[in-house]
Amino acid sequence: MSLRKKIADSNAFNNAVEGLITAYVKFCYRTSRWSRSGFGPMEELVESGTPVIMVLWHQRLVMSPYLFDSSKGRICTLTSAARAGRLAGKVQERMGFDTIPMSSRKRHVALSREVLRRIKAGSSVGIAADGPRGPARVSSGVPIIWARSSGCRVFTISFAQRQTLRLPTWDKQMFPVPFSRGVLMCREWDETVPRKPSPEQTEELRLSLETALNQITDDADAAVGRS
Repeated sequence: MSLRKKIADSNAFNNAVEGLITAYVKFCYRTSRWSRSGFGPMEELVESGTPVIMVLWHQRLVMSPYLFDSSKGRICTLTSAARAGRLAGKVQERMGFDTIPMSSRKRHVALSREVLRRIKAGSSVGIAADGPRGPARVSSGVPIIWARSSGCRVFTISFAQRQTLRLPTWDKQMFPVPFSRGVLMCREWDETVPRKPSPEQTEELRLSLETALNQITDDADAAVGRS
């Protein structure tokens, strides 16, 4: 085993990286000026014990702990089996989220059953609609399946800052920077998902959710002066 792989697989190393990323995100949040809009309806549901489905683009994932207030209710998110996905999940856990690890050995049906079990137990669920591998800003049909099966209301979320760090990943993952100005946005997706949609209806709903996610993300960018 190479030295690089030994370091990457080291629990101590990974714990240190998780701690540094968590501390950095918290520092950026505390030292920047943020405006929040649209969170009232989602938070009212969560506080009443009604779980929701929260959807965003993978590019804006890093600020998700500030897009859902876990002090108001439980939430679990999906994390990929890849090293970066596991790291992101550990950071979310440090900031109050539960996680459901995805695995190449776990079938989509089994994964959906676990998600629905969590929802029935009162936990909201968060998902990056284009994660974990993309293509960027192309929504999967998974949120539609969960909404159909659970009856949960779906909320789109996003964040933006005037200045950000962009990682060389498939989605140009955005990290916040300190001492900046940012926005946190939430909107309910206003479509009704029938219990037994036709394939054509399912595709129309998927495209509608994709459009809604693009709209809230573009509006967040515009609010801070990003093109």
